[in-house]
Amino acid sequence: MSETIALVSRIRVDQESGYLCALATAMPDEKITLFRSMSAVERARARIAIVANPDLADVAALPNLAWVQSLWAGVEQLVAAWPANGPPIVRLVDHEMSRTMAEAVLAWTYYLQRDMPAYARQQREKAWSQRIYRKPSDMTVGILGLGTLGTEAAARLTQAGFKVAGWSRSAKALPGVTTFSKDDGLIEMLRVSDIVVCLVPLTTQTRGLLHAGRLAAMKAGAALINFARGPVVVTRDLLASLDSGHLSHAVLDVFDEEPLATDSRLWRHPDVTVLPHISAPTDFGTAAAVIAENVARYRQTGRLPGGVDVARGY
Repeated sequence: MSETIALVSRIRVDQESGYLCALATAMPDEKITLFRSMSAVERARARIAIVANPDLADVAALPNLAWVQSLWAGVEQLVAAWPANGPPIVRLVDHEMSRTMAEAVLAWTYYLQRDMPAYARQQREKAWSQRIYRKPSDMTVGILGLGTLGTEAAARLTQAGFKVAGWSRSAKALPGVTTFSKDDGLIEMLRVSDIVVCLVPLTTQTRGLLHAGRLAAMKAGAALINFARGPVVVTRDLLASLDSGHLSHAVLDVFDEEPLATDSRLWRHPDVTVLPHISAPTDFGTAAAVIAENVARYRQTGRLPGGVDVARGY
């Protein structure tokens, strides 16, 4: 039996229990224990911690960690508070999460392409009016961020017949996707897109990425889907653009603060769809399998899994 692996979290008890069970099933030869249940000796010996919204004081109480495995794909909050001499962070890279996100992107793109917000409004008004159908091939969906999630979403949209554009900070080439990079490329992608999907990680460079000037660069009547992080979009600027009619609709799954405050205008804005951060939930089983593979490789080789670049934020 190797030293104990610590599970350090501040999530709901039912989620914590679910992850603990899945991790134990995926790693039957490892001892995985909640941090609060570990003895002083176990804490001192622990080389690996699995974390989910951890209290950093708890992580610091594990003085001999070789690395920390996040249960989330997004690690911006962890990175922002991480000490300079902290152990390497490994974020979760799970194909099932990429598949689920691509599914969500396609579903909510269809929602906008088929004018579902307008039909919902007509139902409330008891208005019987058939809107002009727009084919996927007549629409361009722009994806902000061409990492693992963006690449899979782009492929799913292309297969569904949409024209797809994509933007990343450095130049990339993807089959069937018109790609852009750098600041000039961002403006150009926004100008050609009927729907813009945010999938970038939150970093110092992407915080406030979509501000008033860039929202104004979008097509009149275009729509926005934010499945990245709330602060990527400047909320007050988005509301102003929706109020003016420049943008037609926004589907928001992420917010500056979560849960979304009950007095937020976003709840009651007629051109906003609010989702409770459900676009790509972590799957207990597949996440545990990915982590088990990382742990097994470390046990066998002593090499750390690929870590987060703290300077870049992902």
